[in-house]
Amino acid sequence: MSNEQNNPLLQYIFNNPEEFARNLTKIAEQGGKALAAYLEPREKGQVRDETPEELGLAVKTLAEVGEYWMKDPARAIEAQTRLWAGYMQIWNNTLKRMAGEPSQPAISPSPRDKRFKDTEWDENQFFDFVKQMYLQTTEWAEHLVDGATDLDDHTRHKAAFYVRQITNAMSPSNFILTNPELLRETMSCNGENLVRGMELLTEDIKAGNGEVKLRQSDPTSFEIGKNVANTPGKVIAENDVCQLIQYEPVTEQVFKRPLLVVPPWINKYYILDLNEEKSFIKWMVEQGHTVFVISWVNPDERQAKKSFEHYMKEGIFMALDTIKKTTQQDSVNAVGYCVGGTLLAVTLAYLAHKGEAERIASATFLTTQVDFTYAGDLKVFVDEDQIKVLEDRMNKQGYLDGSKMATAFNMLRSNDLIWPYVINNYIRGKEPFPFDLLYWNSDATRMPAANHSFYLRNCYLTNNLAKGELEIDGVKVDLKDVSVPVYNLATREDHIAPAKSVLKGSHCFGGPVEYVLAGSGHIAGVVNPPAKNKYQYWTNKGLMEDINAWLYSADEHPGSWWPHWQQWIQAQDDTLVKARKPGARRTKILEDAPGSYVKVRA
Repeated sequence: MSNEQNNPLLQYIFNNPEEFARNLTKIAEQGGKALAAYLEPREKGQVRDETPEELGLAVKTLAEVGEYWMKDPARAIEAQTRLWAGYMQIWNNTLKRMAGEPSQPAISPSPRDKRFKDTEWDENQFFDFVKQMYLQTTEWAEHLVDGATDLDDHTRHKAAFYVRQITNAMSPSNFILTNPELLRETMSCNGENLVRGMELLTEDIKAGNGEVKLRQSDPTSFEIGKNVANTPGKVIAENDVCQLIQYEPVTEQVFKRPLLVVPPWINKYYILDLNEEKSFIKWMVEQGHTVFVISWVNPDERQAKKSFEHYMKEGIFMALDTIKKTTQQDSVNAVGYCVGGTLLAVTLAYLAHKGEAERIASATFLTTQVDFTYAGDLKVFVDEDQIKVLEDRMNKQGYLDGSKMATAFNMLRSNDLIWPYVINNYIRGKEPFPFDLLYWNSDATRMPAANHSFYLRNCYLTNNLAKGELEIDGVKVDLKDVSVPVYNLATREDHIAPAKSVLKGSHCFGGPVEYVLAGSGHIAGVVNPPAKNKYQYWTNKGLMEDINAWLYSADEHPGSWWPHWQQWIQAQDDTLVKARKPGARRTKILEDAPGSYVKVRA
């Protein structure tokens, strides 16, 4: 057997050891700068470390899992035996392989797992051994959580989430010495990649004021109003909660009934206006709609007391009043996306209670939850202890920093949205590629303290909206009072508003509901222009309780759901009138779209 076979790491050698030594010095120097960038805002009192509170809650949860297994000696021994049996099988198979005997892996990664695609993970005995040991340990840890039957569902859900974060972070693909691809790259360039990576890390810590602001895209490649959020329009109203944009018509005639879009205030509205090819807003204008969009303020301490009620009255109601003034129409078609859709649903129920349901003639919900029973992994962040920590933090500054929400969303898919960029940026030393969607994703927004607390408590924690017990402006609202036609879009791979959750919410409304399921996830499933001919969508004449039963009897259609929605919305009222331009009926034009609010960065 050759020396290379005995020691598979011998194939990884430096091209120039002296150059590597020089680069080590540069890495140490740059590491000092990164440390200084981390410490400086803390020494000046600009940053307060909040990690111990969050870490304490995670440790407490995982300790409950450990306690379940350790309080029964037989159970503990059984768990340890299972782990060591897996390890021994991997070791025996590795010895057979080293001896030249045929051997099948004891455990293999999922075909969808992108971390182990390099051929060396299978062909090189060392890396194959490391990979299998990691996968075996991960499977064992997940089993410990699943098998802790004494724990309540929420605690077990949290524990599974924390275990997944730990195992994702500890993957051998994240480290140079245990990742063949990274090791080859580091050796071939004598560590120059690590010098560049440390420089990028320093820049990102400075940009995050002492926290790592992970780059997912090249921020210099995009400018709001230039190559994103550039559909022509005008800002025609504003207050300290939002601006209202009216878009320029491109058809000679438009539908008589205007269309109001209520986007989420978690991130910014221009996810629906990324560029000319992907813009849902531009497409709706081209179909003949008079489109109005709310652009929410990026709040600071001045909006600390702004609650759901303020967002309803100063957001949706202000928009409805302005639209009525400039179009002379008493009702609109409304589109709500994510939490914007939840606010829209609350507004519909409130209007119905007040006897003003005609102000919104139809409602379209895009990946929106109104029943939070099956709200997915975001529920791991919501319980009384965690909300209290969050409220204490928000009350000190009046808002939740946008980076906190961004981190939470990224953690839901850490193997897609965190670790690939850590590897690319800080180990490979490469700038991320320009990608408009990820640029938008990193353009975080803050959350007003009162609004966010109300949302977490009444929706995620108590599910009051679905129960008909949510109170706003002194009124208990009931979604059963909402009788307008509803188009309810879910996406099949959504990790924020799961399709199962959206389907359950469909049963909360009192009128006709068209539930549609699109391919892909929370963003790509919605932002799916017909010209791309990507993904698919499903429709079903029945509105069932079970998502699998619904999908089994559903009809599948190729491509985008947008044309299907256009047929639905046109069926509500297809009356045409002369196109309306912004500024009609003495409506004051404040500035060009996309306006100033969307340009404020957190």
